[in-house]
Amino acid sequence: MQITGFDHIVLSCHDVPAMVAFYRDALAMRVGEERPGKWSIWFGPHKISLQDEATKPALAVATLPGTGNFCVLTETPVAEVADRLRAQGVEILDGPGQREGATGPIMSVYFRDPEGNLIEVSNPI
Repeated sequence: MQITGFDHIVLSCHDVPAMVAFYRDALAMRVGEERPGKWSIWFGPHKISLQDEATKPALAVATLPGTGNFCVLTETPVAEVADRLRAQGVEILDGPGQREGATGPIMSVYFRDPEGNLIEVSNPI
């Protein structure tokens, strides 16, 4: 077997409207309600599903808000990303700085969303 990519990730959250606003406004991602109460965020061909802590299924009982950690790529220079985030009131935790990504060196910046999930936005170098 060979895994070839990622379809989606799920973030458990206490405050879905705050998460929708953050990803839409701070990161300029497309958001939408797939069905009543089921919100998702899209960027390129990828999706982040938001799972409301109050209505999550039994299968996800151990998935807690604020435990996600992921990295996304952008063509926007990371310094501009950091400036945009600061303008939105988002605290930069680290970077911009050079790190090793999945396919080679990247320049990236770290911050948290409203639920405490650690997000890294990067450019390939």
